[in-house]
Amino acid sequence: MSMSFRLPAAVALCIVVAACGHSRVPGSHAAATDSPATASTQAQSGPLLADSTDGVHIEYNVYGHGEPAVVLIHGWACNASYWRAQLADLSSRYTTVTLDLAGHGASGSNRSDWSLAHYGDDVAAVVRKLPNRQVVLVGHLMGGPVALEAAPLIGPRVIGIIGVDTFTSLGQPPLPRPVLEKEVAPFRADFIGEMHRFVPLLFTHNTDPAFVRKVADDMSRTSPPIAIATLLGLNSVDFATLLPHVHVPIIAIDSDTGQIVNEALVRKSVPRFRLVVVKGSGQFVMLEDPHRFNPILIRAIASLASSSR
Repeated sequence: MSMSFRLPAAVALCIVVAACGHSRVPGSHAAATDSPATASTQAQSGPLLADSTDGVHIEYNVYGHGEPAVVLIHGWACNASYWRAQLADLSSRYTTVTLDLAGHGASGSNRSDWSLAHYGDDVAAVVRKLPNRQVVLVGHLMGGPVALEAAPLIGPRVIGIIGVDTFTSLGQPPLPRPVLEKEVAPFRADFIGEMHRFVPLLFTHNTDPAFVRKVADDMSRTSPPIAIATLLGLNSVDFATLLPHVHVPIIAIDSDTGQIVNEALVRKSVPRFRLVVVKGSGQFVMLEDPHRFNPILIRAIASLASSSR
């Protein structure tokens, strides 16, 4: 598989678990991710709705209070609940926002153009509803490039972007459409089967097989037309034209599974880029190891807030 399409080695840009709101990952974090919501993780009110510019209803929730607002962006075939293991820690410090991108979760699917620019507008539509003066965008896998698309639409309120297992193709040109079509052909031919063949490649050998099966089952339920169109849109992003419009620091928090971001290459386009590697985790580090991941995320947010003063 090609490097741009990220299957399997550099999957960090494009594949995330679908409908994973109640998936259980083994280990010490399991109780935190599966326990009922506490007062600190109850949404202020909602769910709430924002309208993207093409008329799609985007559902979102707001937790906690304070500056900056931390907007959590899920990846391909996922939904807002994918960030559930972060809500308590983040909302005790910051306004914390989760949303379902169009075609995902509870948001609308009445869209014909599944390019990342439209997904970026989904995020911008939600941020326009927030009163906060400062915003940090946090994107997992596909959510990272979506954050890059959203930042110029939001403007100076964005003080930084944090990517989680993403940005591995920064500095690389997109592949031609015929090449991408060849890469997605197995998904067109047998979407469910290809998902089940692919998903185990996202994890380490230590991941609970039951969790891997759950992820594969959930991803297999994604709408194939939307999923495939989104993959094509994702892997067609031209970062050379996008990055000059992003004027904030970017921090990447990556596992050591799959392809690691080429930090030196990225800094040619993003001088204020910084990489933090979480060793021994798969590409769902926020669910697989939130006790290590959450403090790293909180320190990254704090550093962005401090540098913006």
